[in-house]
Parts: sequence; C-alpha cells; structure tokens
Amino acid sequence: MTDLNFDNWTCPLPLRDYPNIVMGHGGGGKLSGELIEHLFVPAFQNDDLAELGDSTVLPFAGGRLAYSTDSFVVRPMFFPGGDIGDLAINGTVNDIAMSGAQPLWLSAGFILEEGLSMNALGAIVDSMGRAARAAGVRLVTGDTKVVDRGHGDGVYINTSGIGVVPEGVHIGPSRARPGDVVLVSGEIGVHGTAIMSVRQGLEFGAAIESDTAPLNGLVAAMLAVTHDIHVLRDPTRGGVASTLNEIARSSRVGVQIDERAVPVPQIVRSACEMLGLDPLYVANEGKLIAIVPAERAEAVLAAMRAHPLGAKAARIGQVSDKNPGMVVARTGLGATRVVSLQIGEQLPRIC
Repeated sequence: MTDLNFDNWTCPLPLRDYPNIVMGHGGGGKLSGELIEHLFVPAFQNDDLAELGDSTVLPFAGGRLAYSTDSFVVRPMFFPGGDIGDLAINGTVNDIAMSGAQPLWLSAGFILEEGLSMNALGAIVDSMGRAARAAGVRLVTGDTKVVDRGHGDGVYINTSGIGVVPEGVHIGPSRARPGDVVLVSGEIGVHGTAIMSVRQGLEFGAAIESDTAPLNGLVAAMLAVTHDIHVLRDPTRGGVASTLNEIARSSRVGVQIDERAVPVPQIVRSACEMLGLDPLYVANEGKLIAIVPAERAEAVLAAMRAHPLGAKAARIGQVSDKNPGMVVARTGLGATRVVSLQIGEQLPRIC
C-alpha cells in the first residue's frame, strides 16, 4: 500500500498527529470533524456534500428529496428499551426528518459475524420491522455479508433512506440566525445512560431505558404550525453540546444556553456525577434540537409539547452574533463556561 502524502491534504496538521484511526474518530467530536473536513470532504468534494447535515436535500422531478445513510455498531446489541435493529431504523428516519422531510423508503445492509445465533438475528430483524411500521416507512432493498468469526462483533447494520421535503420547507445546519431561540424536545442523556448501565453493570435505583424513537411525526406536528424553522438536528453522538457546536460553526453564530433550563432527568444526572461525565455530551436517540425565529418559538414549543415525543420540550437558549462558532452556557451559579467540542466521545459505540 502506498503511503499517503499528508502535505497534499487540506489543512493536514490535525490528521498528521494520528497516523492510525482511533476510537475518537467515530465519536462525533473534534477528531470526527477533522477526519470529515480534511480527508473525506476534499476527496469527494461537491456542492451537495457541502452542507454536511444529517441528510442531503436533492432536487428531483420538480420537488426535493432528502437522502441519508448511517451505520450502527452499538455494543451491546440489546439494551434497555431497544436494540441495534430499531436503532438502525429510527436513526435514519430521524436523520431524514431533520431536513423537514417525510421519510418513505429505507435500505438495510447487514454485516454478520460467523457464529451469531439465528435467535438473536431474528429478534433484531423483527424489531426493525416493527420500527419501520411505527415510523411509516418501508424497507425496499438490502444486502447481507458474513465475516469470519472474530472479525466482527455479532452484527453491524447500515441503513439508508429517502424522504420527500414539503414545498416551502428550508431547514439546514447553516440557517441559524442571531435572535433565534433554541428548543430541545425533551429530557437529554437517556440513551447513553441506558447503554452505560449495561456495559458497566450499574444500578441507579430506578429503571432507565433508551429513548430511541422515530421523530418524523413530531417534526410534522411542528411544521404544521409553521414552515419557518431554521435548524433541526438530533443530538446523537456527542450529545447536545456537540450538536450545538456544529450548528454554531456551520451558521457562524454564537449559541448561549441556560444549563438550568436543560431538562436532565435525575437518573442521568446521578449517573454522570458518579462517572464524572457531563450530561450535555451524553448521547440521545429520540430527541431533537430546533432553532426557530423568536416570534415562532412559543407556537412551535406548544406544538412540540402537544406531541407524545415532545411533552417535556423546553426552551434552553438563544442564538447570538457574539462569539461566532462557540457555545457558552450559564451555570446554575450564574457563571458562564464555554461548552467546547470534545476530542472524541465520553462513551464510544452508542449507536
């Protein structure tokens, strides 16, 4: 294999420090961003890729389609409240919905490890079927490969999806504007905490289950109130903090949040205190962040709270022209702190 000439890469310095892939490159933090920005984007450069949102919106036959793909490597395959199967369906449904599109068709690719039990695979596939029906999407094509025992981790799944963007809807990570309001659809950090509870064998005195869920119905309810929504993102890897940093950078704005307004369930807060983690960085799989004009915020928030998946929605901050590209939080003590993008991820392989 020919050695790569790093000097020919775009802004090569960050990647030069990592001659080999490390877990942090898949964590949604700085390392992931550098890998995408300095390696993948220059290699595949085109206008459709430039937005780097959860899905890409493409013109088609007088309308617009949203197209997205995602791969799922969560460990363990089964966890409280879900499994890798429904996570794969909901994850791609949600990525498409974050452009305001109605998801319609999905594909599924399976990488199976020799020795995986048929019972486990059957349970995963059944879960995918139920999740697809609940989200109103159809699995219309797929592929299966098998790797040698010891060369996989049971099963990895890739799902791709296509949806239709309604006329008049223009949502993207670069559309946040000063004065906009930041909303979150519910309590954060639940999925990551559920995964932690299994991996670490932790008991928190109460049951905790993943929040994995399809968000397309919630998005439709929000759009029924107004199409004037600037940004939608689902804060999965890297949590709310990483997602807001990505938005701030894409839109060249500052984001200010009030930590006291962020809904964090006590069980998540306790787990994070025990493990020295920050709930803002813990992964979610059934929550969204919405950035909307201030004059639309109350109507959108009311629509979110009227939907089962947005009952605990909250207003957590605003967009500013100060400190472009940065996220700043006001703490419970009245101080402020910079909520930076982490190098890697607090908990790898959560999706």
